[in-house]
Amino acid sequence: MQQVQAVVARAKGEPVELTTINVPDPGPGEAVVKIQACGVCHTDLHYREGGINDDFPFLLGHEASGTVESVGEGVTEVAPGDFVVLNWRAVCGECRACKRGEHKYCFATHNAEQKMTLEDGTELSPALGIGAFAEKTLVAAGQCTKVDPEARPAAVGLLGCGVMAGIGAAINTGAATRGRSVAVIGCGGVGVAAVAGAALAGSSPVIAVDIDAKKLEAAKANGATHTVDSSQVDPVEEIKRICAETYEGAEGADVVIEAVGRPETWKQAFYARDLAGVLVLVGVPTPDMTVPDLPLIDVFGRGGALKSSWYGDCLPSRDFPMLTDLYTSGRLDLDAFVSEEIGIGDVEAAFAKMHDGSVLRSVVIL
Repeated sequence: MQQVQAVVARAKGEPVELTTINVPDPGPGEAVVKIQACGVCHTDLHYREGGINDDFPFLLGHEASGTVESVGEGVTEVAPGDFVVLNWRAVCGECRACKRGEHKYCFATHNAEQKMTLEDGTELSPALGIGAFAEKTLVAAGQCTKVDPEARPAAVGLLGCGVMAGIGAAINTGAATRGRSVAVIGCGGVGVAAVAGAALAGSSPVIAVDIDAKKLEAAKANGATHTVDSSQVDPVEEIKRICAETYEGAEGADVVIEAVGRPETWKQAFYARDLAGVLVLVGVPTPDMTVPDLPLIDVFGRGGALKSSWYGDCLPSRDFPMLTDLYTSGRLDLDAFVSEEIGIGDVEAAFAKMHDGSVLRSVVIL
């Protein structure tokens, strides 16, 4: 066992604390990773606010890259010294989804068996089974995905959650490609990543919708061909107008990605689709939210598909190395998502910046 500094949320709504934790030596199937960079994600704030569950205290942080320090018995997929991006979906290989070859839908993903603790022995709940606002963390070896060690840690670490969720929502879930139009409602980190994914896939037009001018500028810088300020115009009608300019007869976008997670914007996304269009929900709603009232004939008559995108329907072992290679070759600008680099003691301040739209991602550098 070793002791390291880490960021812990002890109680609902209280400021996070930088404190000492105990990290066990890796057991069978586990790895200890020395963290190099970790993005500050809205999900970490949800944990602190009790929006995920009430298993306090939480060890926050999950959007991370680092170097494998040690591995436990039976680990073959990674070795000490490997540069990895952490994922929160170590696939089991044995469930019904894995057995039919759909590992990205694994129904039995897992984390480390042992628990990290506070100095007094209190067990910690690591965010998304990772807990990477820490100098070192313990994970299941399957949560470690090897990528190009020449890649910038602060940039590729973001593939561990938000950037992958957005790109995957566009490419994996929505099947954005050449000849298809895409609209993204909500341009935080995940929404801008969805814009980047649609642009990478060759979709056109790529329409970004938000009420914040700074977020719309970030979307434009990452591939949006059009921006829509939904505080000034009806976003549904504007999406329809833009798409009809490109494709004669279009009644909306082929793929509409809702990256907010609210009933109002989900309903906008539903009606902003073209006939047979796809709606992708990647924004995370709260448990009390419900699907808005819709005439069932509209659900039937418009056709298409209503989908949810969980982690961008990604398979980390396939997608992380591929996206890292696109980054290192200059085809995917992950650096654009790193708004600032901060210290491990600055997480609480980074949470505050989320509310003013001034950052896509603050990234803790260790």
